[in-house]
Amino acid sequence: MKKTLLGFGLGLALVSCAFAQDKEQDRVENAGTVMKEILNAPDGIPQSVLDKADCVVILPSVLKFAIGIGGSYGRGVMTCRGGSTFHGKWGAPTMMALEGGSAGLQLGGNATDFILLMMSPRSAKSVLSSKVKLGGDASAAAGPVGRAASAETDVTMRAEILSYSRSRGLFAGISLEGSTLRPDNGANKNLYGKEVKASDIVFKNAVTVPDSAKTLLATLQKASPVNKSKGN
Repeated sequence: MKKTLLGFGLGLALVSCAFAQDKEQDRVENAGTVMKEILNAPDGIPQSVLDKADCVVILPSVLKFAIGIGGSYGRGVMTCRGGSTFHGKWGAPTMMALEGGSAGLQLGGNATDFILLMMSPRSAKSVLSSKVKLGGDASAAAGPVGRAASAETDVTMRAEILSYSRSRGLFAGISLEGSTLRPDNGANKNLYGKEVKASDIVFKNAVTVPDSAKTLLATLQKASPVNKSKGN
């Protein structure tokens, strides 16, 4: 009887692990789809802004609701350019969580996609190592929109993180000040099958790129193969 129960429990654990991995793989694949659609849109992220980003965070299909302080509203992925100065190719994703938000931020009935660009090595490294409060630990602003928009505006040049949202086909910059962004280590374990730090994924190549991330990385590599930030 004990052996039967032990076998049943082990079977449930294996099924649970497989389900968790599939869920994270779906999230990574969805992130690739969102990024591809946004970069192909005429009113998407300006090329000059994307070319200066060290890392990109994509949170696909976030369910929208009225957010109070401490409310959770996003899970997704972050991918960075390789190397300690973010000068290499876009690398394996690390799972991220976006939480909190101002009490006045209202999100209605449909799902929303969020995109965040890390515009400085300091902001990227901070997010990879711990929880970062947008607008507090790292300066944040709504990102400029449209291919012709410039990265050389006061707001864009001052902000360490630029944020965007897409809902009902409408793409726009959005302020996420007051929200927190952190590595989702539990999701990383589910995706890669082992405990691994977000910083090790980016800086130490601790994991191989999963098949689910190939669309995301190919899209970014084609759209912005070289980091043109003066700091890099």
